[in-house]
Amino acid sequence: QAQLVESGGGLVQAGDSLRLSCATSGRTFSGYDIGWFRQAPGKEREFVATIKGNGRTYYADSVRGRFTISRDNAKNTVYLQVNSLKPEDTAVYYCGARAGYSDIYYYTARSDYGYWGQGTQVTVSS
Repeated sequence: QAQLVESGGGLVQAGDSLRLSCATSGRTFSGYDIGWFRQAPGKEREFVATIKGNGRTYYADSVRGRFTISRDNAKNTVYLQVNSLKPEDTAVYYCGARAGYSDIYYYTARSDYGYWGQGTQVTVSS
């Protein structure tokens, strides 16, 4: 069973950057797909980005070009570099993990992921 812990959130101004981390433990990390999602108050949890064990990545249209997901398998950690932050990026950011059964299919639904962290708050002021 995988355990995930997010960190790196905070209160920033519009245009600033943050690097969020998702540290994992448990089963073989390199075989997991890791996804980042976010949930703003009163809204559904939405997909942000995902990275496969082979390093392939996929992004939501709303963040493509501003956010970068990466992984360090030696540290069992996935990162989300978030640049040019906007007030509408304010949310709790969660990472999720699932076994990666496909080298090419990207999992973007909340229900695709069976393991979740507790989240890290990102607040962007204008």
